[in-house]
Amino acid sequence: MRIVLLGAPGSGKGTQAKLLAEKFGLPQISTGDLLREAVAAGSSLGRQAKAAMDAGQLVGDDIVLGIIHERISRPDARKGFILDGFPRNLQQAEALDHLLGRLGQPLNLALLVAVDVDALIQRLVGRRTCLSCGQMYNVFYAPPHIDGRCDACGGKLRHRADDNEETIGNRLRVYETHTLPVVSYYDEQEKLRTVQGVGEISDIFKAVAKIVEDVKSDAKTESRRTDAIRAAIAKHRASKDKADKKQVAKKSGKKAVTKAAAAGAKKTAGKTAKKAAKKTTKKAVKKVVKKAAKKVVKKATKKTARKTAKKAVAKSTRKTAGKKTGKTVKKAATTGRKAAKKSTVKKKAPARKKVAKKKTASKTVRKPVRKKPATPASRKKTAKKTTHKKVAKKKTVRKKRRT
Repeated sequence: MRIVLLGAPGSGKGTQAKLLAEKFGLPQISTGDLLREAVAAGSSLGRQAKAAMDAGQLVGDDIVLGIIHERISRPDARKGFILDGFPRNLQQAEALDHLLGRLGQPLNLALLVAVDVDALIQRLVGRRTCLSCGQMYNVFYAPPHIDGRCDACGGKLRHRADDNEETIGNRLRVYETHTLPVVSYYDEQEKLRTVQGVGEISDIFKAVAKIVEDVKSDAKTESRRTDAIRAAIAKHRASKDKADKKQVAKKSGKKAVTKAAAAGAKKTAGKTAKKAAKKTTKKAVKKVVKKAAKKVVKKATKKTARKTAKKAVAKSTRKTAGKKTGKTVKKAATTGRKAAKKSTVKKKAPARKKVAKKKTASKTVRKPVRKKPATPASRKKTAKKTTHKKVAKKKTVRKKRRT
């Protein structure tokens, strides 16, 4: 159980907090006692707190919240705690909710101890506190057996410096201005319970204990409900997660199949495209080769035709020239042979005559031979032969040049 006790100064909430702590085994966290310890220790926070307490003002939130945070973090506060005198303003209440929310320990009960103002003044003026054990007394309606001494431990009783009428008046005004809004704050959260703080302490405590028991029972029921709701939510989430996983697996399977099909289709399309490309390329290459071959063949044919024509022309020219040359040669040869024969006949005839002459000369005395004078007919004949030879020679030279 996590309980906040609310009430005006002197309402008796500190006494009820101690009794609750003993009965339910919860630590009592009194910010007033903690601050007084800090003041007694003389720390910087204690000095700041003392100035505010002596003036009847509330201590700064940062100081109080730091102390509360450290105290509720101890092991004895794991099962719960009782906050006495805190929060004292709306900002502290909101900060406390935020702090407990972060720690996962929300408040279960805000208990208000309501007391009349006149009764409050009487209680505060007559209040005495044991310095050793913290037991509280009142000189008007709950005095100790020995004046100035604690009945429980025999410790010295102290009258607080701020327990005077002027300071009490200031504190009550501060309470009405700052603390009463906190009561409304917890009432809106449906965590507020009220008990009248007038009468015997034991009677007041019975009413307080009953409220705590009821809230505790409700808290257990609520905890069970919360646990059941959490279990149902967890179960629902687990089943949903399982269904989601199945759906995801199904979707991923479908995606995988679709992906595989798409990949297969893509592969097939790629192969088909490659084949078509190859086929098209082959056709294109064939066309190009065919076209190029045609051009080459055409060029080669033209070239061959030209060469063949040239060869044919040259051959025909050679043949014609050969025939003409052969005829010319034959004619020349025939003419030459005839001329040679004539010349040899002519040459041989004088030689024979000379030989005969020599023979006869050897036998007889040689007589001077007189050459016959050339006749016009012989001259013409000789001139014709010479001319014929020159013409034949010129024709032979021309034929050789042509070939």
